Parts: sequence; structure tokens; C-alpha cells
Amino acid sequence: MFRYTYRHRVAFSARRHLSKQRSLPAAYYRGGTSRAVMFNQAHLPPRSEWDAIFRSVIGSPDPYGRQLDGLGGGISSLSKVCVVGESTHPDADVDYTFVSLGVKNSDVDYSSNCGNMISAIGPFAVDQKLVAPQTPDSATVRIHNTNTGKIITASFPVVDGEAASSGDFAIDGVAGTAARIQLDFVNPAGSVTGKMLPTGQTRDEFDGVPATCIDVANPCVFVPASSLGVRGDLTPDEIAAHPGLLQRLDSIRRQAGVKMRIATTTDAVPGSIPKVCMVSPPLELSKGQNSVDLLVRSISVGQPHKAVPITVALAVSAAARVVGSTVADATNKDRVSDAGLTIGHASGNLLVGARFEKNQLTAATVFRTARRLFEGQIYWKS
Repeated sequence: MFRYTYRHRVAFSARRHLSKQRSLPAAYYRGGTSRAVMFNQAHLPPRSEWDAIFRSVIGSPDPYGRQLDGLGGGISSLSKVCVVGESTHPDADVDYTFVSLGVKNSDVDYSSNCGNMISAIGPFAVDQKLVAPQTPDSATVRIHNTNTGKIITASFPVVDGEAASSGDFAIDGVAGTAARIQLDFVNPAGSVTGKMLPTGQTRDEFDGVPATCIDVANPCVFVPASSLGVRGDLTPDEIAAHPGLLQRLDSIRRQAGVKMRIATTTDAVPGSIPKVCMVSPPLELSKGQNSVDLLVRSISVGQPHKAVPITVALAVSAAARVVGSTVADATNKDRVSDAGLTIGHASGNLLVGARFEKNQLTAATVFRTARRLFEGQIYWKS
């Protein structure tokens, strides 16, 4: 006769928690110096179900900080999801929603934009047949970023109806070369706050440190590295290891977020915005190089960025034109390139241009590369 024992009860209980994985069509793209899982919005369930899916896909939260159980890479620039779908804006071809996920925590943040991953949105839209190329050799995709309400135009070559991957254009921070993608950010000022200078001033002060708060492509706060008692050419590892530096920068960032009216209290300020960056003159380069107009060291979601977010670069290019700002004071008066501002970041240089008409910022341009890494079914645990 069969006897139902404690061992059987444990086995039965364990089996009740077993389930098959679920899957969705997805792709994985590198965009600039970031990577993200890409979804066609038509393939996703209602938005109320997105957060749990995205956490499982990326592998968050992970107390070990490695995201081994998902496609995240353990740092903010690799813990991202992009959703692309039919446009809800009359001046755009597609909608693009950016999602930033915490690595060690369960944050799912829709409050900001990612300029690097924007470089992959146009190619993804063409590869997914959401947009048809205008000519056999090229495509232009007008992108509506739902996080900020702004329009970005991506122009890039195509081959046999798909976005080209091979090319001779290189960007610092990414090995090799690829096809060049031109990104034009239309009227990028006031992406979240509605104003280029959301505090109404070119300079503020937080914890005794001068700062410029500006909202172009994403809200940012820029502080002189010298005011924090550090060099402007610190590596990301040196920034992370410097006693108390990240905590000081986050305190400034949170106070700036309140003064920019992004949140009402410092605790309520999102992890992704405002971005906080240290700026310094190019002469502070340890090797004495002068091939850049200024140095920028960016912090993204609490971690030193390996390069510079594109949205930060756009904000830098605009702030450099604001007389009296911390960025303008750190910038070479004689530009390295006539094409725009050359920013020195932790992985190299980046050229970015800003166009002003009648003292109003009307557009900003940057060049990037992107590549489809894989496409198929992605699995997630419910």
C-alpha cells in the first residue's frame, strides 16, 4: 500500500512551483556604446505587464551585480530595454520607449531617454519592416521618443532592404568600424522640464559646489572637477574607488533634481535623471593632449560611465554656449573642430554639434554606429 510521507509532500510542493518558460520575439542590438534588448511593441502584452517581463529578460534584480540570469551586463549601459512601435505622433514614423533597469535593485525607469540606443532604433524599425527605406541605398526614420516627447531623425545606409552594418566609421569606445548613422535631435531643449535652464539660472550651488543645471535631450547637472578636489581625467575605476566621490555627486544630483522640479524631495528623484557630470578644461589631461575642447566624466545610474551618454553630450554642447555656465568656463574658446564641440570622455573623443537660431537651440547632431547582434525568441520566467 502506498504511504504518503513527508518526502512525498516536499516533492509535490516543489513540483507545484515548476513551470515552463515563456517567450516573446525580440532582438539584441548594440547602439553606440550601449546594448539593449529590443521589442516590437506589437509583440508585447499590455504595458501593465512590461515591468516583470523586462526584469526577467535583463536579469534584475541581481544582488551579485552581474545579471548572469539575463541579458544585462552588470552596468547601467548594458541594462536597457527599447520598445519600438507604430507612431502616435504626426511628425514621426515610429514611437520609441526607453527603459532603464536597475542592476542590483528592481527599478524599472521610464523617465529618461538613451541617446546611444537611439542609433539602433532606425535600423531596428527598417529591419522589422515598420518603416520602408526611401531609396535602395538609404533610409531616414523619424523617431518619437515617448519618454521626452522629442523627435530624433536617424539617417543611415541600407543594403537589400536592411540596415547596413559594415562601414568605415569608428566611434571611440567600440572596437572596429561600422556604417555611420546620423542622429539629428530636433528642438531638444526642455526634454523633461520644458526649459533649457530649468532653475532659471546659469549657475546654482549644491553642497558648496557650483553647478549648471540644463535640460537638453535629458536633464543634466555639470560640476567642475576641481571644485570636488579631483582631476578631470579620472578613469571610471578611479572615480568608483575615490572615497566619498560618488556619494557627493549623487547628493548634488538629487538636490539639483529637486531644484529642476523633477521631483519634490531628494528621495523621490529618479535614478536615471538628472545625469551628473564632472567637467574640466582639456589642459588637465594627464598626457598633455589638447585634441579636445573639454573633459567630461559622466555618472549614469550611480556608476561611472565608460564613455559619455549621447544625451549628456548634447547637453554639454548646448551648455558650452551658455555664457557663465560651468561648462562654458571649462571649454576651450578656440574649437578643435569647426564642425562642433569635441568632448574628451573616458574612452576617447566625441564630436557633437548644436545649432542655435535667435538664441534658441533648434537642433543638435551626433554620429554613431549600431549593429543587430541577434534576433529570435527571448525567454523569461514568470
